Amino acid sequence: MPASPLAASSEAVTSRSTGDACARSSGDACPGALRLHRADDGALARIRIPGGVLTSHQAAALGQAAELFGDGELHLTSRGNAQLRGLAPECGAELAGLLDGAGLLPSTRHERVRNVVASPLSGLDGLGALDIRPWLTGLDRLLCGSESATALSGRFLFALDDGRGDVDALGADLTLRGDDDGALLRVGDGDAVLRVPSPEAPRAALLAAEAFIDAARDSGAWRIKDLPDSGAALPAEVGRRLRLAGVTVSDGHLPRPVEALPPAPGPVPGGAPEAAVSVGVPLGRLDLAQWRLLSSAGELRLTPWRGAVVTGIAPGRAEDLLTALSESGLITGPGSPWAGVGACIGQPGCAKSLADVRAEAGAAVGPAGRLPVYWSGCERRCGHPHGEWIDVVATPEGHRISHVRGDRAAEASTVLAGDPAALGAAVAAARGPRT
Repeated sequence: MPASPLAASSEAVTSRSTGDACARSSGDACPGALRLHRADDGALARIRIPGGVLTSHQAAALGQAAELFGDGELHLTSRGNAQLRGLAPECGAELAGLLDGAGLLPSTRHERVRNVVASPLSGLDGLGALDIRPWLTGLDRLLCGSESATALSGRFLFALDDGRGDVDALGADLTLRGDDDGALLRVGDGDAVLRVPSPEAPRAALLAAEAFIDAARDSGAWRIKDLPDSGAALPAEVGRRLRLAGVTVSDGHLPRPVEALPPAPGPVPGGAPEAAVSVGVPLGRLDLAQWRLLSSAGELRLTPWRGAVVTGIAPGRAEDLLTALSESGLITGPGSPWAGVGACIGQPGCAKSLADVRAEAGAAVGPAGRLPVYWSGCERRCGHPHGEWIDVVATPEGHRISHVRGDRAAEASTVLAGDPAALGAAVAAARGPRT
């Protein structure tokens, strides 16, 4: 069948229908650590973790919060953040105190705008043009020190790419990408980029965000793509402001990568003196035993693909750790049938969901090496991936299965409700073997 445009969605929990203009007519309802969202399975807190980087102390605090206040699990998001679910609504003050004590709330007024994804293997495997950790700490410091940045919505996304093109493919509002001659600043979804000196990259990103805030003042846009001109005029305005601020700027062109590839599960090759391992997390859900096993080994980097990279592992311990992580149910190699399988929270956690898509996804896992598949309980497709995948969406009639490439989807089939065997077979056929 002919391809059709795929409506946009995000990990945000809202009532708007997919594809509607996103204006802040009713206020920014995105959940945070201090603003809990009421879901069908209890209150939900979303903890922004810039770059997904957690010290062992911070990871332990998150595990304690899940155990004391939530459902006993950590839920990873498509932005490298963590969610706590099943919270009692009255736990807000105690939860905030626990997170603050661990350094996870550096600013109460900025905690929902700290949406920053970063190349999770940067500085570990010898690839990439530079280690983006200085950019990460610099940008977070500038965001938390900016009064105007509090006007950013809870969905506005920064991406810090070390040059390998992984998080550049995620469709962030502002992307800093390293290369051998400095930093490339991508404003919105276009191929035009602004080259700035690498030390100025965090300041350039903040100035670009402030330019967006001014451009969105009348329209109420949440993200750059929601501006009346879809952000077409913003790069020129950002360049003008950077020059006025004394930043050396030149214009460039770099197509955005089509596919965002997560780190391969297993040992991280090359580079760093200490070992690192990468794991996938089935459906992005970690019980406390899995979380403690991960976080006890070293620093964690949560990835935008609902996985984790453990760094700083003592020499000789990586293989034993991978064995233990595999035995706990995590994805530690290419042979796992769970590789590439994702789903939104679905029923019973979300009132808008039309199906228990997590149970359906588990019943339909197939051989490894297939196209990624993402199961959505409704048309919003919260947390869906980017690039190429099989899109399974629950509808009142059944499940619609489409093959998505970039921003277009070709409809493959519709399986009527009430036939799980046919649904599993149709999804397996659509995923096919990777070529």
